[in-house]
Amino acid sequence: MERLYHRCNRRELIGSDPVQFLYRFHRRQDQEVVAFISAMLAYGRVGQIFRSIERILDYLGPSPYRTICHLQPSVRQDLAGFRHRFTKGQDMADLLEVLGWAARQAGGLEEIFRCGLEAASDLLGAEDRFCQVLLDRAAYLHVAPSKGLRFLLSTPSGGSGCKRLNMFMRWMVRQDQIDPGLWTCLGPASLIIPIDTHMNRICKLLGLHDGRAITIRAAIRLTERFARISPDDPVRYDWALSRVGIVDGCTGRPADRCARCGLADLCLA
Repeated sequence: MERLYHRCNRRELIGSDPVQFLYRFHRRQDQEVVAFISAMLAYGRVGQIFRSIERILDYLGPSPYRTICHLQPSVRQDLAGFRHRFTKGQDMADLLEVLGWAARQAGGLEEIFRCGLEAASDLLGAEDRFCQVLLDRAAYLHVAPSKGLRFLLSTPSGGSGCKRLNMFMRWMVRQDQIDPGLWTCLGPASLIIPIDTHMNRICKLLGLHDGRAITIRAAIRLTERFARISPDDPVRYDWALSRVGIVDGCTGRPADRCARCGLADLCLA
């Protein structure tokens, strides 16, 4: 696992992941905004994800933080033609308005999360409170948050794996060649694996996970397994393992097994 980590955790490989968009910007405030938008849109086909993020970043311009702080009333009209699978332009306009409020009046996303963390007993409770604050603000602005915005801000209490939210948390909390580690309110030991179909498949091949449902409970169980290997940083291998399918082309079928990932002795395929 350590060999895989050191082979894959290199900045030159970020072109295969939405995390690449953070590094177009140098100011922390811009990176936080771009990270949240990129993570929330990280569902569906990779090419479509990248195009959708590019579309929003083109709209936000050279300083996304400054743009959301001074968001124009025409944002809904400007994004009317935007569509990313279940996410419509109205949903993105709602999200940008909420991010603008967070930047101007709440001290930024980290401060909102910090308040939730102080009031909650664990990370799941803090993530619930974090998303609920943003949804409540959207409700204040527009009577009721759209169904699309609720999908973007899915909470652990809803039962989903919350892959996008936990990926955002990984980016914000960890620090290495991939993750910028912008936040200080939480340590890596508290993070949860961002589970999706790809991570689920790879971990089943390694005997680390035997479930089919991609739920937050499955993510917690998988995180507990990784905590036995790396208790201070259980999501340490998340990026590297996800590259096994994306970069090494692992299909999980015995006939296609190539062992380029270096984990052949552990693979159950």
